Amino acid sequence: MDYISTRGRSPAASFSHIALDGLAPDAGLYVPRAYPQVGADELRRWRRLPYAALAFEILRKFAPELPADSLKALLQDAYSARLFGSEEITPVHTLAPGLHLLRLSGGPTLAFKDLAMQWLGRLFEHLLAQEGRTLTILGATSGDTGSAAEHALRGRRGLGVFMLSPHGRMSPFQRAQMYSLHDDNIVNLAVDGSFDDCQALVKALSADLGFKKRMRLGAVNSINWARLAAQVVYYFKAWLAVTTRDGEPVSFAVPSGNFGNVCAGHVARCMGLPIRRLIVATNENDVLDEFFRTGRYRPRTTARETSSPSMDISRASNLERFVFDLVGRDAEQLRVLWARLASEGEIDLSREACWADAARFGFASGASTHADRLRTIRTVWQRHGLEIDPHTADGVHVGLRHQEPGVPLVCLETALPAKFEATMVEALGRLPARPAGFDGLESLPQRFTRLANDAKALQRLMLDHPAQG
Repeated sequence: MDYISTRGRSPAASFSHIALDGLAPDAGLYVPRAYPQVGADELRRWRRLPYAALAFEILRKFAPELPADSLKALLQDAYSARLFGSEEITPVHTLAPGLHLLRLSGGPTLAFKDLAMQWLGRLFEHLLAQEGRTLTILGATSGDTGSAAEHALRGRRGLGVFMLSPHGRMSPFQRAQMYSLHDDNIVNLAVDGSFDDCQALVKALSADLGFKKRMRLGAVNSINWARLAAQVVYYFKAWLAVTTRDGEPVSFAVPSGNFGNVCAGHVARCMGLPIRRLIVATNENDVLDEFFRTGRYRPRTTARETSSPSMDISRASNLERFVFDLVGRDAEQLRVLWARLASEGEIDLSREACWADAARFGFASGASTHADRLRTIRTVWQRHGLEIDPHTADGVHVGLRHQEPGVPLVCLETALPAKFEATMVEALGRLPARPAGFDGLESLPQRFTRLANDAKALQRLMLDHPAQG
């Protein structure tokens, strides 16, 4: 198993290399040269596996060079009931016959990002210890990636973290989860701009190969294949939980901003998991919905602020991986399209021959509004006695619009409602339940640095104040 860049101008590399490297040197995203395949016999054998064992079976296909004993130990440590509150790790809650909620928010920071980050933190530390080197993580967050990454990487040997977040555009709970960490290897930077601006800064510094080498930069955003590969696991886990026979199709509704979560579902489908539809649910920042309906990818200049803030994204990094597959893995065509995107601000794939083949990938999409979120939160509570957060509500709302008779629909939970109290109060008239251990979180002392939306300013700060791991 080796990995290639979507832009086609970087040497093939191993899993261990790309896990630490993040963005490819040619500014593309790493993908496997070919997706490993999983057949019906293998799926049948996996039905009774606990989560860590299932993760081992899947991730060893992506990382065959890692010793089996080491990989098993890392996964057993990452996916424990102690960290995730349940032996199932990602339990499935049945709302109604054929309608399920995949619970992904039982981890330390109450968001689905924990499922990849807990593995990634351990993997980084293991690989760095083997190589006797250090790594500086530069990341961007719209709300949940930052806290999940920081809680997974805090205090780990050889690792420093610079995390960019959009100033004033996260919930108070999300800010407190990040800014209340005072570990020496964690640096929080509040950028004057949107998440898209934060993401652009990460890509700009990662594309500066001299600076990247000097700082030994790595990534935890879903541009890092190792993170995305870990997210593939819970699609298999959910399919195994809701089906009883070989080849039974299942659809997934996925709240989407940066296209990482649903891209993992795309990978699972390409591996052979019987997925009928991948339903991309956006909020008012409907760039992805427009793309899948029309073929036109038209990132907005500025993302709108909404009540599902972690999805306030107008430029979806991981879409590049899907488009690479859509154009038949033709790196030259991908480069032409992305050059056009950079120069013209949009691309229209409906004019390309590949768009006629897009339906075979099984995507559907839709957008949700603030009113839709409130109504869905109320309905799920009234009918099923379950609190869901605004992002999950986006997924449920759009998913139900695309539900098909006889095909189980699994809606992916993205976070617990406690992280978005204002919207939950508006929807239900009361504060949501808050898990034990999180009382008074917002009152803890917070530490962060305000930063202009300027790549040179970020470089200077990182050089002058390196995070100590």
